[in-house]
Amino acid sequence: MKEVLPKVPKRPLFWSDIVLDLCDLLADDDIPLYIVGGAVRDAYLHHPINDLDLTTPQDAIRLGRRIANLLGGDFYVLDEARDVARILLDTPREGRVVIDIARFRGDSLLADLKDRDFTINAMAVDLKADVSLLLDPLNGESDLIKRIVRRCSDRSIADDPVRALRAIRQSVQFTCRIEPATMKDMQEINDALLSTSPERLRDEFFKILKLSKPVMALRVADKLGLLEKLVPEVVPLHGLEQAPPHIYDCWQHTLLVIEKLSAIQLTISPRRTDETAATFDMGMIVMALDRYRKQLQSHLSTELSDGRTYESLLLFTALMHDVSKPTIADSTPQSDDYAIASANLASRRTDALHLSNFEKQRAVSIIRNHKWIQGLDDKPDKLSIHRFWHQLGEAGISVCLFSLADYLGTVGIRIDQDVWIKLLEKVRLLLDAYYVHYDEIVAPSPVIDGNDLMQALDLSPGKVIGTLLDAIREAQAVGDVLSQADALTLAKHILAEEKDLKA
Repeated sequence: MKEVLPKVPKRPLFWSDIVLDLCDLLADDDIPLYIVGGAVRDAYLHHPINDLDLTTPQDAIRLGRRIANLLGGDFYVLDEARDVARILLDTPREGRVVIDIARFRGDSLLADLKDRDFTINAMAVDLKADVSLLLDPLNGESDLIKRIVRRCSDRSIADDPVRALRAIRQSVQFTCRIEPATMKDMQEINDALLSTSPERLRDEFFKILKLSKPVMALRVADKLGLLEKLVPEVVPLHGLEQAPPHIYDCWQHTLLVIEKLSAIQLTISPRRTDETAATFDMGMIVMALDRYRKQLQSHLSTELSDGRTYESLLLFTALMHDVSKPTIADSTPQSDDYAIASANLASRRTDALHLSNFEKQRAVSIIRNHKWIQGLDDKPDKLSIHRFWHQLGEAGISVCLFSLADYLGTVGIRIDQDVWIKLLEKVRLLLDAYYVHYDEIVAPSPVIDGNDLMQALDLSPGKVIGTLLDAIREAQAVGDVLSQADALTLAKHILAEEKDLKA
């Protein structure tokens, strides 16, 4: 190609088997085809590649359908007018691989690359030639070596304001600095950010929350005025002083809770190293909770909607958990008012970000109940444990992890070892009930149902039946009811003690 000449990169490009397979399968095809975007960047950095962007001068959908057939993948047309398609592949080595193929943005590869966001994402490789060579007209390799995020043109951010959030995310993700002209453009478009679809804002925002260091990105977004557009509820938290045991203002506390929650998730994750658990707080988590590590990993990685998981939703709840404090008079740890009010504000924010109803319900439940464990006895009895799980269900797992981060975010470096160990023991007992004694304590199989109660005790349908079943269920959880006969004896006793109940 005359306008974009290939060059030997300063380090070898590492390609996955899928790319090498495509080279072989399409060798005899005359249509030009290029790998572009993040896949080239990741090949240069020797990172795993699970998303592949391809571009071609014409007939992208037709070529995408052929690729899907050759590789045995699923095929979808994403935008017929713009000639964009997607192939989904499940591979034994790379797992799920997403291949997007689109017609050039413009009349040439150079025009396509100039229309992209940042120079580090505007490199290409000719899939029909030598995939060890780089097509780099915007000097993306140089910026990648220097760790700089630079816009491709002076219209890059204005044309797509979401790119401002992406610049923050990728600067943290790849340990880069944002060059001044790009930073200036990001500051100037913050009002235009709201003209973007809520779904795109949500997706980029949750990618920020999934970073290994989300607090760094949130601080930059906050400084540039972008976070205010995404989550305006957090603005009044800045400088809001809090009573002991808090040692930070509300905003610094919120950021530290997010930081600690990220550290806890890393400590639980398969990515944990010896250094991860080298601190006292994380080391004690390993000692107390490692027996449930695989189950906790499974919980955090559970997909809730569109690839979003409990891991990122939990960080969102951390950001929102205190947002009512500027307007609630009684925001002491003993009061539930601010937790309920914060949950209500979070509910409205989930609507604005177009989260799913399930995500909304879980976020509200976590925030409303994030102080529950703090109010439990140091060694909660079976009834308290049962009531916790009966009320919260699976969301209680997230509440357990959140309570640990909330304490650490409250006391900072002034951690009380005894208090920390006691909190961990409470969480351990709760998780042990859920993961080991579920059928015994959390959800024992009913020994009697409403029809049995009505028939045996000559009762009519109504509230009394639910009250009796609740009492029987709780008695089962503590071991006082083991059979239907026990259940009927308890029901008769309750009716005799509370004569107005039957009436």
